[in-house]
Order: sequence, then structure tokens, then C-alpha cells
Amino acid sequence: MVKHVLFSFFLSIGVQLASSQTLDSLDIKIGQMILIGIPRASTDTLVMDEVRNGRVGTIILFEKNVPKKPNAFADLKKIIWAYKQVAPIPLFVAIDQEGGKVNRLKEKYGFTRSITAAATGKSKSLDSARFYADATAATLAGLGFNINFGPVVDVAVEPTNPVIVKSERSYSANEDSVALFAKEFVKQHRKYGVITVLKHFPGHGSSTTDTHFGVADVTNTWSERELKPYKSLIDSGYVDAVMTAHIVNKNLDKNGNPGTLSQDILQGILRNRLGYKGVVFSDDMQMEAISKQYGFEQSIIMAIQAGVDIMCFANNVPGSQKRKVELIFATIKDAVAKGTITPKRIDESFKRIMKLKQELNIDYKTEYKRLLEKDQLHNRLTVQQLKAARQEIKLLNEQLTSLDKKKKKKKKTQTTN
Repeated sequence: MVKHVLFSFFLSIGVQLASSQTLDSLDIKIGQMILIGIPRASTDTLVMDEVRNGRVGTIILFEKNVPKKPNAFADLKKIIWAYKQVAPIPLFVAIDQEGGKVNRLKEKYGFTRSITAAATGKSKSLDSARFYADATAATLAGLGFNINFGPVVDVAVEPTNPVIVKSERSYSANEDSVALFAKEFVKQHRKYGVITVLKHFPGHGSSTTDTHFGVADVTNTWSERELKPYKSLIDSGYVDAVMTAHIVNKNLDKNGNPGTLSQDILQGILRNRLGYKGVVFSDDMQMEAISKQYGFEQSIIMAIQAGVDIMCFANNVPGSQKRKVELIFATIKDAVAKGTITPKRIDESFKRIMKLKQELNIDYKTEYKRLLEKDQLHNRLTVQQLKAARQEIKLLNEQLTSLDKKKKKKKKTQTTN
């Protein structure tokens, strides 16, 4: 495993991120805090440059990014590998592959079948949960994904909930059952080195509206038992990362800030009360519960101040304004320059992100050295192959010259006779 040298190592190689540009350590740290979507089912020149230049630490893929063919596995793998190959710091490649209705890798593209969390929760044993989670994790690992935004640990408190309960994304109305099935999901993914992300903190199962389209206020419907799956999984060591919810709960945040932008919820409850020390991902910052209620710059600043480590701008919410990486990056850097966000706060996120990247079971310093040696070996082989080819041509010429001399000698002998 990589030790404490990881942090300084990446900063030391940061100045070499791109031939056209020199990045300082703050640039590198900010880049690791940005998650973006890619526009199409192929590599995109702009996104490739952003990844190559260290402006993006995570990308997310949706169904639109899957090549539309009966067997898309090989083509999708090539797309993912292309992005990972140019990243100066190993890239998080994420997907929402919960199963059932939130299922980007569908059977029609040649991928394995999945079922909803609700269907899993109705089974009488963990066998079904184990089987489908294993199949999902194996598929993701084979393609090159290293983050799955799941499992959903929202408790099905409100039967009319349109985004979690009716969509069958919750395992159960019983919080203990939710924790049990979620743990199995995490265990199977860990077998294949795929990081899982519990969502949506502090609980979205009691809402009656969808945060994609506006404010979801759970002040009068949310209950403490919605925290129980998080506490259970944190205490048992089965949490890799957590995703925020955009829900409003004035009992948890007196100012009525949504969970993603709330220090009381993220710092006060998640970190201080539940003892969580890992990475916090935001839900998509372009969902209307955030984008229509808060300004672009304000929401970024509030999210970081609240404790979000990686902000998601997937550019996948219908009708939302596209957000370019350069604008997100500039907003964060400007806030640091003005003192609105402290360098210490950026450092906290960077260290958490780098620690999570260690969980990919890659010794990054060794990996970097291996890639360098591979490149040098390739160059040496090229030189050796060139020398061998020249030697072969030389020998062939000598053979031809010798053969030509023999023919001439033979012809001369025949003429004399």
C-alpha cells in the first residue's frame, strides 16, 4: 500500500501534468474535487484535455455514454481506458449502477441482468443480494469502473415518495434490513476493488417530492431511524464513501439549507456525531433543488464549506445549464484567493480523496514507475528492432551480393568451357 509519501509524490509530479501548462499544488488539489460527465459514447477531446491537465479527478458515465450495440462491452472498455490512461493521478470512473430502474448497463447492450433494491429486499435470504451484487461488481471491474454510486440506504418511510420508494430504489421500510442488504452490496463490490458510495445522506426516503425538480422539505416527515443504516455500516467498517441529499430539514439545519450545503448536517451529524472520516460526494449540483435555489458560485462555496469533498456536475439533468470545468475550477480558486474558502479546507478534501484512491489497491508510486519503465522499454525495443532490421537488411544484401558473385562465376566458367 502507498504510505504517507503519496501526498508529496503527486505534488512533485504535478508540474509535469501537461506540456502546455504548469499547475501548482492548489490547482492539483482543486482538480481532484471536481466530477464531471462526458458528453457522448466516445472519447471527447475537451474532457480528455481536462483529465490530462489535472482539472478533473472523477468522471461519471450514463446510458448515453454506452455504445448503442448488442454487445457494447469492448467499446465501452476502450472509452474508459482511454480516459484513465491520460490521467496524471489515477482517475475515479463512476456510474450509477444500482440495478433495476437505475441501470445504465442494460441487457440490450449485452450486460448482465439486474433487479431493483425493492425486489432484493423482498427475498427471504441474502443469496439474491449476493448474486446480483457480485455480477454487477464483476462487470464494472471488467469495464474499468472503480466507483459505483450505490447502494441506496434510504429507508422507505414514505410510500408516495416518487424518487426513491416508487422507483423501488430502497431495500425496505425497515432500517435494519436496509443496512443488512446494503452491507452485502458493499462486500461484493470490495471483492473486485470497486468503491461503493452510500446515498443519500441524511435520508431521502421520507420526501414527497423529487430534488431533481425542486425543493424537497422533509422537516415534518424525516425521523432519526433514517440515520441507522449509516451508523450501522460506519461502525462495522463497511462505508467507502457517502453521497449527500439535497433535502431540506429545518430540524437538522435551522437555516433550512439542504443537506449538500449544510455544515450542521455534514459536519455536525455525519462527521462529528456518526464519526465518519471519509470522502463525501455531492449529489448532482445541477439538480433544481440546488441550481434553482442557489447561485452557481454560492452553491459551490457552501458545499465545500459544509464538508463536500467531490462535487458532481454531470451535465445530465434535462433543462439544466451546462457547466464547464473551467468555470467550476475558477470559482473554487477565486474563493480561496479571497479567503472565502481556506487552503486548509481544500487540503482536508484532497487528503481524504487521495486516501480513498489508495483503496483501489494500487501502489501509485510503483504504478507510475512501472508505466515509465514500460515507456522506456518500448523505446529500447524500438531501437533494438531498428538495429535488428538494419542488420537483417545488411545480411540480406551480403547474401544477394554473394549469390550474384556465384552466378557471375558460374556463367564465366560455362563460357570458358
